[in-house]
Amino acid sequence: MSMSDPIADLLTRIRNALMAEHEATDVYFSRLKSEIARILKREGYISDYVVEGGGTKKTLRIYLKYAAGAEPVIRGLKRLSKPGLRRYVGASDIPKSLGGLGVIMLSTSSGVLTDSEARQKKVGGELLCEIW
Repeated sequence: MSMSDPIADLLTRIRNALMAEHEATDVYFSRLKSEIARILKREGYISDYVVEGGGTKKTLRIYLKYAAGAEPVIRGLKRLSKPGLRRYVGASDIPKSLGGLGVIMLSTSSGVLTDSEARQKKVGGELLCEIW
């Protein structure tokens, strides 16, 4: 099945799984989605992720993280750049999410980076998503 925005699909699957209080969610594998999951784990928004299957049938299983009382750690997810309207920013124009409390992910020439890493490396790129 062809999909026009796989990153939005990833964010929607995570959002829906959090609302249903699932332990994990599965998405079709891509290197970009894997890099987004790597950053989510490093920043403490998910507990883990694994790549399952082989060949062309790989899936990315994302294990969600909850705080006390089944409250999800991820409060919100937002797609910033869309297929119909790509948003590119320079290193000096990278926005902050909730005054620095959230994370904005960018696709740069140095790979997928968070907003703070991109500012530190002085590289701009395409705004992918915002997570808080």
